[in-house]
Amino acid sequence: MHGLLCSSADWLMVGPGNALAYLLADQGYDVWLGNARGNRYSRNHDSISPSNNSFWKFSWHEIGRFDIPATIDYILDRTGQRRLHYVGHSQGTTGFFVMASLRPEYNEKVIQMNALAPVAFMGNMKSPLLRFMTRFLKTLDVLLSIFGVGEFMPNKPILHEIAKHICPPDSKINMCAHFLFILSGHNPEQMDPAILPILFGHTPAGSATRQLVHYAQEVLSNRFEMYDHGKLKNVLVYGRPTPPEYDLAKVTAPVMLYYGLNDFLAAPEDVQRLAKRLPNLRKSVQIDDELFTHLDFLIASDVRRLLYEPVIEGIASAKVLED
Repeated sequence: MHGLLCSSADWLMVGPGNALAYLLADQGYDVWLGNARGNRYSRNHDSISPSNNSFWKFSWHEIGRFDIPATIDYILDRTGQRRLHYVGHSQGTTGFFVMASLRPEYNEKVIQMNALAPVAFMGNMKSPLLRFMTRFLKTLDVLLSIFGVGEFMPNKPILHEIAKHICPPDSKINMCAHFLFILSGHNPEQMDPAILPILFGHTPAGSATRQLVHYAQEVLSNRFEMYDHGKLKNVLVYGRPTPPEYDLAKVTAPVMLYYGLNDFLAAPEDVQRLAKRLPNLRKSVQIDDELFTHLDFLIASDVRRLLYEPVIEGIASAKVLED
């Protein structure tokens, strides 16, 4: 499962021989690529159109509570297997921790959770761009509730055209690269400018504004908690004026954490806090590159050697234990 504003393309962008989906398939694994509701590949609904604001009344809470369990059940039904491996990046990990805490029966369906740049706690989030955005949390909430701004950053052809002009791979001044550095961390040695047109050809893939509001809430509260509807609605929804925290003690599936020291979004301090709360942590792995960032988990030049090969080894080891 991919991260916020992204899609299943994340696992393919660096190409055959390097991207995780290809590497796992080459090893003989049955690989399923999820898409969170609302992105460019996941916009169908039996009765509601994405042009209707009611379509967008969800955050990663609903993705974790409903969508990921449904995806797991679908895969297990189609394959005839009893359990599977889960790999998530960023929001793909958040959704898993929501699922495993609210629907603990799904822990038994997971051989191992492989969490890349895991995001639960965000009190130490270092991105200056997102720190700035959290100041407008209430404004986003107002836009959402009054003006019906349900979708955030839809994937549009115009964005791709803009990217072509401000992200030329052969330019010495690449505005897209600088934007990504401010957003997720600075690691120019691992950034091949040639990957940027591919990245921006797929990202942003669309999401609900409420997903970003929920993350901004996490930054400000420094808690891994459910969506804050405001005191009055919280009482109606939760029976209390403040949103409850997710109970990580119920995440009993084996978990492997992979984190980078220079990750602005999944800060090492927050990952360590998460690690202490997980009852079945198998291992917490620091990437062997002091400048490894949030996006390096997907597009770093050496991502196969630094991350994907250890992840595949960990998956193989877990299968041996399972057998």
